[in-house]
Amino acid sequence: MKRGILQRAAAAPHVVWSALFIIAPLIFVLYYTFTGQDGSFSLDNITRLGKGNYLMIFVNSLCMALIATVICFVIAYPAAYIFSRMKKKSQKLCILLIMLPLWMNFLITTYSWMTILEDTGVINTLLGLVGLGPVHMINTPGAVITGMVFCFLPYMILPIYSVMAGIDPKLLEAAADLGCSPVQIFMKVVWPLSVGGVISGVTMVFVPSVSTFYISQKLGGGTFQLIGDTIESYFTGTAVNYHFGAALSLILMVLILISMAVMNRFGDDEQGGALI
Repeated sequence: MKRGILQRAAAAPHVVWSALFIIAPLIFVLYYTFTGQDGSFSLDNITRLGKGNYLMIFVNSLCMALIATVICFVIAYPAAYIFSRMKKKSQKLCILLIMLPLWMNFLITTYSWMTILEDTGVINTLLGLVGLGPVHMINTPGAVITGMVFCFLPYMILPIYSVMAGIDPKLLEAAADLGCSPVQIFMKVVWPLSVGGVISGVTMVFVPSVSTFYISQKLGGGTFQLIGDTIESYFTGTAVNYHFGAALSLILMVLILISMAVMNRFGDDEQGGALI
């Protein structure tokens, strides 16, 4: 009994934290979503989502987040594998370099990319020196995706690396001794054992990418809107509407939860068939 009381006491701070910063905000979101300006129950905020171009905004946000996530995966997976096969000292140095952007202020990072990509920026200055002329990159979807990839790439590399670094090299040696080719070793050993890290990395990149608003505002220049921009405008813009902003937030949260469930399901299927 005494041990049970101590366990509950140790868990109390976590329970209070969850109640204040997870459960309470969700309750407020649900309240504002299903009420009108007068506080009465209403479904107008939900039905309004079918009007205007909100569906296209959701589609654009999902597509750009998916592209950024795929690019991060293509870069991160081989990088994580290479890091995991290095000597311990080299691994620590590479991971330190990967983590450096995470220690920088998000605002500074975004403004740095504005300086790099703008028409008179670093890249166009270098292109001008070789006579290739300026290339318009800022205020485009490509610029926004570039910002997403740079800001969120470490969140893809780190979980994949942590899993790959734990793979016993003897497993790879055993597979080679049994006659597996390098491709078969990857497909039957490395990939199944690293799926957990991939799913974590994909989740950690996709979720902030689909809901970002600052990157799209600065690197997109307001030429197009993502769902994060739209939600932010209803909470801090000139046309403040907490009720409709909460409805957009709720739908985005549901879409993110569905995406995470699909990715986790895919990960379970991959791991279930591993090493068979």
